[in-house]
Amino acid sequence: MILCRLKAKREAMCHIVLQQSDWIIRAAKMQRNVINTEGNELSLGKAIEETEALGSYTLSLRARPGQSARDAKMEVSTCKVSFPQPRIRSQFIKDCDLELIAMNVVIVQEVNAADGVKPIRWVLLTSLPVESFEAAWEVIEFYECRWLIEEYHKVLKTGCKIEQHSLRDASRLEPLITLISVIGVRLLQLKTIARHAPDQRAKGRVPRSWLKTLKAMRPRLRKKYLTVYEFFRELAKLGGFIGRKSDGEPGWQTTWRGYQKLHATLLGMKLTNKNCG
Repeated sequence: MILCRLKAKREAMCHIVLQQSDWIIRAAKMQRNVINTEGNELSLGKAIEETEALGSYTLSLRARPGQSARDAKMEVSTCKVSFPQPRIRSQFIKDCDLELIAMNVVIVQEVNAADGVKPIRWVLLTSLPVESFEAAWEVIEFYECRWLIEEYHKVLKTGCKIEQHSLRDASRLEPLITLISVIGVRLLQLKTIARHAPDQRAKGRVPRSWLKTLKAMRPRLRKKYLTVYEFFRELAKLGGFIGRKSDGEPGWQTTWRGYQKLHATLLGMKLTNKNCG
């Protein structure tokens, strides 16, 4: 299953079809021409105007800067379209010999939005069958997983800066990415718990060696039992996060730098104890 936001580029779609993968793609350009079920060529934006609603649901949105929390009523509709070959074709597209790429479209849009609020709208292109509201809902649930995947990519790209390493060969990059992915998943788990269950105790969810090392590095931290939320913020402070009320929550750069300092200190403590023994 491929989840992404794409400007509906034909090359990428051809690759997906040739891989025999299913896909859910959020369309970014509504002016791209498609062919509807009646064989007429029109823009994607026009094609989705001809749909009928399958059902609706309520989406709870958390508060964001400049926007308060709200419950948005989302209406779901669907249609079928086919993407024709572009007028200017690359050699790869010519070799694929795919005249039309048929797919379903799931449209999720907010109705009756309050004044001054930009309504939410997702236009999802998918290879999955969408014949009912239940099937459309499954597509929406799959797509909602994209946000967690994006957050994980931030761990690797923004936090550990995987793209800035000097390694270029796949045979060398794969072991590095494998090792960093394990650490990235652990940090993402802790951030998720800190966000959704901030009062959970760190003991039992954070490695004991991490807690011991953190308390050794921050002797003024007199709390006997830290929560996951408190541990995550203290970890980020090791990487330069100040933690003022106006600073918001720590980002991945300071969190990753904090982890590197924590890990280096942990290795030093283990080496010292080994030598002393």
